[in-house]
Amino acid sequence: MTAPEAKPQAAASYRQNRFQVPPDAAELLLIRHGESEPASLAVPFPLVDGRSDPALSPEGCEQAELIATRLAAAGIDAIYVTTLRRTAETAAPLAARLGLAPGVEAALQEVGLGEWEGSVFRKMVSEHHPMAMRMWAEATFAVLPGAERSADFTARVRDAVGRLAAAHTGQRVAVFTHGGVIGEALAQASGSRPFAFVTSDNGSISRLVVSGERWIVRGFNDTAHLEPHPHPDHAKRMPPRTHGPACTRNDRP
Repeated sequence: MTAPEAKPQAAASYRQNRFQVPPDAAELLLIRHGESEPASLAVPFPLVDGRSDPALSPEGCEQAELIATRLAAAGIDAIYVTTLRRTAETAAPLAARLGLAPGVEAALQEVGLGEWEGSVFRKMVSEHHPMAMRMWAEATFAVLPGAERSADFTARVRDAVGRLAAAHTGQRVAVFTHGGVIGEALAQASGSRPFAFVTSDNGSISRLVVSGERWIVRGFNDTAHLEPHPHPDHAKRMPPRTHGPACTRNDRP
């Protein structure tokens, strides 16, 4: 399928064109934070802005380094994290390599889980609690007691993505965020059912091209850099532009 941005071709033969990011668009790499610490009901996760705020696990720290290797030569112009430390810790290796100070976008923090914050959510999902099963069946977090309203979540994600894109027209931006946010952004972009994209893996990269009201999904859950034996040049696999060991820990981004 030829995109509207494809350059006109002369002569009597017409090649299939590679997608080009429109010059008035921003390319957002939506990166899910690395794996965080195991949940414990005895020692619940601390809360920030009413959201669970675990640190990265050792596995998550390794994932952060692999992400940095993957994206170090990908032409990243800016980095954003949320108010939750697992995103800041995941972004830290890439930020250090590129010499970029991450910006903080609070509106892209994880969906509010209400009374299931702390460590409760993982326990309830793991045990197939009836309310957790209802959440999956109805494709909404809002059924959980005290959880964020769906309309509010949808609005804040759309607003935040739009603002970031408008601020970085013509640029590629690494946005370290959360699984629920990635799922919501891609569902809005594609017009899919609400939970079609909520299963992104820790450390995965999804790609979203935003040009005003036009959002285009260009990739979901890319984990090539996390494979046990990645190809030697895996850092080069992130497409080029088509338009003009230890974990760094922080109590706050």
